[in-house]
Amino acid sequence: MFLQTTSSTQNGKQYLCHRLVESYREGKTVKHRTIATLSKCSLAEIEAIRFALKHKNNLASLAAVDDINATIGMRIGAVLVLSHIAERIGLHKALGNSRDGRLALWQVLARLIDQGSRLSAVRLAQSHSACDLLGLDSFNEDNLYENLAWLSEHQHEIELKLFKSRYNNAQPQLFLYDVTSSYLEGTQNVLGAFGYNRDKKKGKMQLVVGLLTAPDGIPVAVRVFEGNTNDTKTVEEQINIVANIFKIKEVTFVGDKGMLKKVQINQIKNNAFHYITSITKAEITTLIKKRFSNLNYSMKLSTRFFMTAFVIFFDAILCVQSKLKILVKIKF
Repeated sequence: MFLQTTSSTQNGKQYLCHRLVESYREGKTVKHRTIATLSKCSLAEIEAIRFALKHKNNLASLAAVDDINATIGMRIGAVLVLSHIAERIGLHKALGNSRDGRLALWQVLARLIDQGSRLSAVRLAQSHSACDLLGLDSFNEDNLYENLAWLSEHQHEIELKLFKSRYNNAQPQLFLYDVTSSYLEGTQNVLGAFGYNRDKKKGKMQLVVGLLTAPDGIPVAVRVFEGNTNDTKTVEEQINIVANIFKIKEVTFVGDKGMLKKVQINQIKNNAFHYITSITKAEITTLIKKRFSNLNYSMKLSTRFFMTAFVIFFDAILCVQSKLKILVKIKF
């Protein structure tokens, strides 16, 4: 038995006819006969009858909408999207399919979804289907802390895989490097120390973090140093990463004047690398005196002095006449 609906059009108006129809067999032929015409039933009643016929063998299991208790299940959207992105950029492959690799992946995703502690990452996994989507069994915060040790042991290998995945044979030859610091609330971190605090948090220990990027600004390596490490002391390890881990021969290293001093420049040159950096105001003054000592100019030097622009204009005719125009803009 089923509900049959037909339509007809009269004078441009459409009419629907609902009939309760039964199938029966005459010999080898299947025929239909109308049990009842339901033209006077409302649309809601028609749909109720259709629904009842569809579930006629299991009506006892049907419940009223008011009897249904809705509960919130685990969220999947954020983890699913970020997992696909991680696979696209090669992070899945770089971390591997071991349990440690999957835990490390979850730690990355958890930091993107909700910046919190290891304990918060465990709680987050319990509400975001992390175990089901990433193929993990249950874990606790101690497992995540142990996983950080695994990440530290495999850091070079992971960075190299990500580097090759992104750049393949088109390896960059320009690398940008800078450092920052991050303060600590506690005092037990093995690298925590008092140093130049960029966060302006007095009385707080800190870590120094060095970040090496490719010319497109994508990080390729990161290192953490003791909080009292001078910027210049972090450069040698970055040179080692490029030369011995990434094994790149032609490199131009870019850093500010606070970290590329004479020793660091010599380290760069010893690897046959090039470098780009800025020079200090004292070096600018010395350079002017050395190169243009025959020019008649004067500068007022004070502790508040700094140069905001130094532009040299060459004129072909005046150059032949051994004359040079210099424009020096000084701010006091």
